[in-house]
Amino acid sequence: MTDKQPLVITDEITIPESELDFQFIRAQGAGGQHVNKASTAVHLRFDFLASEHMPDDYKKKLLATKDQRISKDGVIVIKAQKFRSQEKNKEDAIQRLAEMIRAAGIKRKKRRPTKPTKASRQRRLEKKSKTAQTKKLRKSVRRGDY
Repeated sequence: MTDKQPLVITDEITIPESELDFQFIRAQGAGGQHVNKASTAVHLRFDFLASEHMPDDYKKKLLATKDQRISKDGVIVIKAQKFRSQEKNKEDAIQRLAEMIRAAGIKRKKRRPTKPTKASRQRRLEKKSKTAQTKKLRKSVRRGDY
C-alpha cells in the first residue's frame, strides 16, 4: 500500500488513509546502535465510531469485542514493531487492522442444542458400570465377604 491509497477491507468497506492516524515511535526490546535513534515502530489509531465508511453493524460488533486494542471510545490502537523499517511496520499494522475489521463482519452460526443418541447413552451406562466393577474389585476383602 502506497501513500494515500484507501484500505480495502471488503467489497463494501473501503477506508481512506486520511482516517488512519500513524505515529512512529521507538521500538522496544534489544537492538544495537540503530535502535536508540530510529523510530521504526508504528502506533496505528483508527476511530471507527467517527468513521463514515464503517457500517453500524461492524461498529457494534467491534465495540462488543473484548480486545484490549479497542478502547471504549471506539478507537482501535495497533502497535507494530516486528520489522526494522517504518514502511514494513506500517504495512503490518494496516494488515492487522484489516483482519480485525473483517473478523467483526463474520456472522457466527447459532448453536442448535442436540440430545445424546440412545446408543451413546447406552455406551455411557456400560462404561460407568464397568468402572464401578473395577473399583469394587479394588476394595479390600473383609472376613465375612468371601
